[in-house]
Amino acid sequence: MTQSIPRRRWTIGLLLGSGVLVNYFDRISLSVASPQLQTEFHLSPIQIGWLLSGFFWSYALLQIPVGLVLDRYGVKRVNRISTLLWAIASFGTAFVSGFGGIMAARILLGIAEAPGFPASAKATGYWFPRQERALATAIFDAAAKFSNVIGVPLVGLAVVTLGWRWGFVITGVLSLLYFLAFLIIYRDPSEDRLLTPVEHDYIITGGATPEGPAPGGEIRLLGSLLRNRKVWGLTIGFSAYGYSFYLFLTWLPNYLVQTMHMGILKSSGFAAIPWACATISDLIVGGWLIDRLIAGGHDETVVRKSVLVGGMLLGLAVFGATLTRDPMWAIVWISIALSGLAAAAPVGWSIPSLIAPQGGTATIGSIMNFFNNLMGVVAPVATGYAVAYSGSYTTSFLIAGIVLLVGIVSYVVVLGRLEPIA
Repeated sequence: MTQSIPRRRWTIGLLLGSGVLVNYFDRISLSVASPQLQTEFHLSPIQIGWLLSGFFWSYALLQIPVGLVLDRYGVKRVNRISTLLWAIASFGTAFVSGFGGIMAARILLGIAEAPGFPASAKATGYWFPRQERALATAIFDAAAKFSNVIGVPLVGLAVVTLGWRWGFVITGVLSLLYFLAFLIIYRDPSEDRLLTPVEHDYIITGGATPEGPAPGGEIRLLGSLLRNRKVWGLTIGFSAYGYSFYLFLTWLPNYLVQTMHMGILKSSGFAAIPWACATISDLIVGGWLIDRLIAGGHDETVVRKSVLVGGMLLGLAVFGATLTRDPMWAIVWISIALSGLAAAAPVGWSIPSLIAPQGGTATIGSIMNFFNNLMGVVAPVATGYAVAYSGSYTTSFLIAGIVLLVGIVSYVVVLGRLEPIA
C-alpha cells in the first residue's frame, strides 16, 4: 500500500536533512581552522577550547525558549528567520580577528542556529507516521555526521589553499542557499498544496503529531514536562551521548594534528573516516532497521531502547583510542565508537515526537537539546584543560566513557515505555 502513496513527505525530510548538513558545516569550520588560528593569534589550547565552546553557550541557553516559541508559532515562521540569521553569522566570522571577535561571531551563530534540531524533530512529527519516524529522523541526524565527511575535507582544502577566512565564506554561501530553499519549499502539512489528500490521510492515520499549539499553553506544558520522569530519562541519556559527540566534533582534527602529527589536510581526510561510518550506521541501523523491525510486529519500545543502549555500549570503544599511538588503530576505535553513538542518536531524536502531548514536541526536544548542548560547552573546555595539563587526550577519552555509562543507566532505568505523556 505504501508504494502507491505519493512521497511529498520525503521531500520535506530531505530538506530538513539538508538544513542540518549546512548547519554543521558552520559548526565544524572552526574545528578545522583551529590549528591556523592557534598559530596566527598565538592562542593556547585552553583558549581554543573556549572558542570551540562559544557556539554552544548561546545555542544551549536558547534551547528551551526556542522550543516554546516553536510550539507557539510553528516551524515555518521561526525557521525562516533563523536560517537567514545563521547565513549572516557565518559570513560575519570571516571578517573578524582575534579571540574576542571570533568568540562574538560564534555566540551569534549559536543564537541563529538554536531552532535547528527542535524544529526538525517537530516537523518530522507533523510529516511522518510513527512507522516511518526512525528513518525520517535518521535523515536529518545522519546529516550532522555526514557534514564531517564532506565538510571537513572541503573546509580543510579552503583553509590550506586560501586561508581560514575563506572556509567561513564558503559556509556562509551554503547557508544563504539553504535559506532560499527553505523559504520556497517548506510548509506544514495542512497548508502544503503539493501534499495530496491520500498522502495526508496516510500520515494522519499513521499517528502523526497533531498540528497546533498546546491546549493548556506553552508555559504550563513546560512546567509539567520538567516534572516528568520520561523527559528526564531521555534528557540524561541523550546528554551523555552529546558529551562524546561534541568531543569528537570539536577536537578530532586537532587530536590528529597534535597526537598523530598530521598536517591539516591529511587530518581532515582521516577525520572523515569515522564520520562516514557514523553516517552509514545512523541511516541503516538507527533509521531503516528500526522501521523494518517495528513494521514486522516487534515491540516498539524494545526495538528503540535496544538500539539506544547497544549504540551507547559501542560508544565505549573510545577507551581503545587511549591505548594506541598508531593513527590507523586510533581511527578504528573512534569509528566503532561514533558508529554506535550514531545508531542511537536518531532514536533519541525520534522520542520527543513519540512521547509528547499535543503541542509539546519542540518543548521536549528543546529540553533534551538544552542539556545535550551543555555538553557542547563542557566537553571542548574540559578537553582543552585536560590536554593543556596532561599533554595528551587520554584523560579526555576516559571521561567520555564514564559519562556514557551514566547515560546507559538513565535509558535503561529511568526512561520507561515510549508512549505519549498524558
